[in-house]
Amino acid sequence: MASSTAFSLASLSPVNTELSVTPIRTLSRTVCDLRLRNCRSKRNVIISASVSFPAQEVSPSQRRPDELAASIFSKVTQTDRGVTLTKEQHLQVAELTSELSKYCIDSPVTCPLIFGEWDVVYCSNPTSPGGGFRSGFGRLIFKTNEMIQVVEAPDIVRNKVSFSALGFLDGQVSLKGKLIVLDEKWIKVVFEPPQLKLGSAEFQFGGESEVQLEITYIDDKLRLGKGSRGSVFVFQRRNPTV
Repeated sequence: MASSTAFSLASLSPVNTELSVTPIRTLSRTVCDLRLRNCRSKRNVIISASVSFPAQEVSPSQRRPDELAASIFSKVTQTDRGVTLTKEQHLQVAELTSELSKYCIDSPVTCPLIFGEWDVVYCSNPTSPGGGFRSGFGRLIFKTNEMIQVVEAPDIVRNKVSFSALGFLDGQVSLKGKLIVLDEKWIKVVFEPPQLKLGSAEFQFGGESEVQLEITYIDDKLRLGKGSRGSVFVFQRRNPTV
């Protein structure tokens, strides 16, 4: 009997014990297909795993000034000017303001952008602006509505804190001061005795006071300052240029 021209493998069927003959070439192709599918499957798993890692946050030193400013505003907005922030969050703001200060112009006190109306949106020592009205006990009685600083050419500074007492009596504390340039970054403001308005009553109290402030950054929307005792202030322009 003539021999077969192709080698074959015999396999026993578990159902009817019939012999089936499968060419080696066909079996080899099937094995190769299975290996290829397995390889592709593994590669897909590797690719999926590689893109599943969370993106790392960009450090402040790698951000542009506008990005740093946006991050600062996002962290201090609706925090009662820093009162509700945790210690860790204050440190995050300090890191951002320190990094943004590196982009400050050489002589910010001579920059015309200093003039205008500014909202005080943050202070690292939240009780610093507003005095006793912003202390822990004071905040139980007085709710701060606005805290505004107006810098008028050539050398006038007006601070205004508006509040509601006990939730129904509106009031306001205002100060007028003279701005004195100390050097290219530092200014001093000598304030007259403050004016207090409570309901329909208005009177003057206390005496003169003065503060020193370093301007560490300024642009058309944001101004950063640092007090003589290290407190960091963030000011936001009320009517920024478009």
